[in-house]
Amino acid sequence: MLSLAEISDRLEIQQLLIDYSSAIDRRRFDDLDHVFTPDAYIDYRAMGGIDGHFPEVKRWLAEVLPNFPAYAHMLGNFDVRITGDTASSRTICFNPMVLPGAAQAESPAPPTAQVLFCGLWYEDEFVRTTDGWRMSRRVETKCFDKVV
Repeated sequence: MLSLAEISDRLEIQQLLIDYSSAIDRRRFDDLDHVFTPDAYIDYRAMGGIDGHFPEVKRWLAEVLPNFPAYAHMLGNFDVRITGDTASSRTICFNPMVLPGAAQAESPAPPTAQVLFCGLWYEDEFVRTTDGWRMSRRVETKCFDKVV
């Protein structure tokens, strides 16, 4: 049986995963400062991105993602494992992205827009800090992608 402390830790980590997706989808990249440790390692190469430490990757996200008219992260199958002040998780993400060049001013996703459907796993590591749980490592593992 889970203790109240472990239930609380799991919910806090799950919320951190949601906070990441919300920051990305709302294009509020500074909100990621409350998700990652300053020295977090992030690897987006499996889905065509870069890898590096948080400050570099945050700058890259802020440069690249505004080129996509719309996208949305949907998370599920939260598998969180906690060991003291560290934790790991594996979470599935379905992320449809409207491709650049397809949008018109009156609509972020016109009927002719192409959409890249991305399926991936987030393999994450966390550390408990004085400010709560923070992500110290994120690696994407590709499941599929398909342009429609």
